[in-house]
Amino acid sequence: MKYCASCKCGNVEVSVNFPHPIEKYQPRECNCDFCLANGLAYLSDPNGTLSLTAKDPMKRLKQGSLQATFWQCPHCMDIVAVTHANNNKTRGAVSKQLFEAKYRIPPSIRVSPKKLSPTEKLIRWNTAWSTVIDT
Repeated sequence: MKYCASCKCGNVEVSVNFPHPIEKYQPRECNCDFCLANGLAYLSDPNGTLSLTAKDPMKRLKQGSLQATFWQCPHCMDIVAVTHANNNKTRGAVSKQLFEAKYRIPPSIRVSPKKLSPTEKLIRWNTAWSTVIDT
């Protein structure tokens, strides 16, 4: 099932294709300092895909272990997604905040990736995040 949303200013369009209705997904709220400071929580499905399209290039931010890339609109400053490239494959998760106005998204659960080693993070992302088909 395909779902679309955009950042506040409309510069970045986000599209996800999930096997189940978006309302069935439990958003994950990362407890790292960056995500907490920005009020971020994410949606993904390992069998789903995500696509990001921007009129103007997005900012790429690195935090924590520097393994993941956070994608930010340069105009409204919304963080729209987080991705990681590994073995010629990019996986990612989208910001649940983009979809809350259009869809009934369940409350987030808190996860603790900052307690994971860099290798454990890669394993987690590869098993939980969606395949990125366009950035």
